[in-house]
Amino acid sequence: MPFRNSVTIVASPRPRVGKTLLARLLIDFNLHEGRDASGFDLNPGEGVLAQFLPAHAAVASIADIKGQMALFDRLIAEDGSPKVVDLGHESFAAFFAVAGKIGFAEEARRRAIAPAVLYFMTPDATSVEAYDSLRQRFPEMTITPVHNELFASPHRGENFPRKQSHVPGLRFPALALGLRRYIETPPFSFSAERLANLEEIPLDTQAELQRWLRKVYREFRELDLRVLLADLQTSLRLPS
Repeated sequence: MPFRNSVTIVASPRPRVGKTLLARLLIDFNLHEGRDASGFDLNPGEGVLAQFLPAHAAVASIADIKGQMALFDRLIAEDGSPKVVDLGHESFAAFFAVAGKIGFAEEARRRAIAPAVLYFMTPDATSVEAYDSLRQRFPEMTITPVHNELFASPHRGENFPRKQSHVPGLRFPALALGLRRYIETPPFSFSAERLANLEEIPLDTQAELQRWLRKVYREFRELDLRVLLADLQTSLRLPS
């Protein structure tokens, strides 16, 4: 099955692990690659993603049936546009409950849309159990663990479970604390045009930010290839 576009859900049952920053970067990466990406902000009462990328992201809600229908209809729209969902921890359980109830992943695949989850792993039992549960409940989705290097390496320390080490993951490079203040005031885009005109940032700091961004985009490109292969393998296993 040739996939025309994708829906990527950036998720974790834990707050403040880097979800919104990764969602911002993923949208800008798609735009950089010439794809007209759309973002959906599911952080109740915050709307941070929409503030950073007002031209490409909007606040969504699954608090009622109307909001659920509006969101999932947009996610499976056959418009050739990749979608990115910034799933706040407060909406985590409800989102996947609705997704399972309506057969979201199956319908996405029927429409040649690749459903994927970027799941932030954190060193606690709740995070690991939720990750295992998603993999069991949604075999049609490509679920990729994300290891935020700001916290720890998954290959160091006792808290990251060894049993997940065989699953290819995405490394989210840690951004130096001195750089964060430049990118955390909305609206801010990681587009080449925006970064080239950051007069308020010293040149050496700009260079460091560009190096970090290249690392992130390299991870995304490698992930694209892995997701493509995994989706093709899953499509062959699933009944038509």
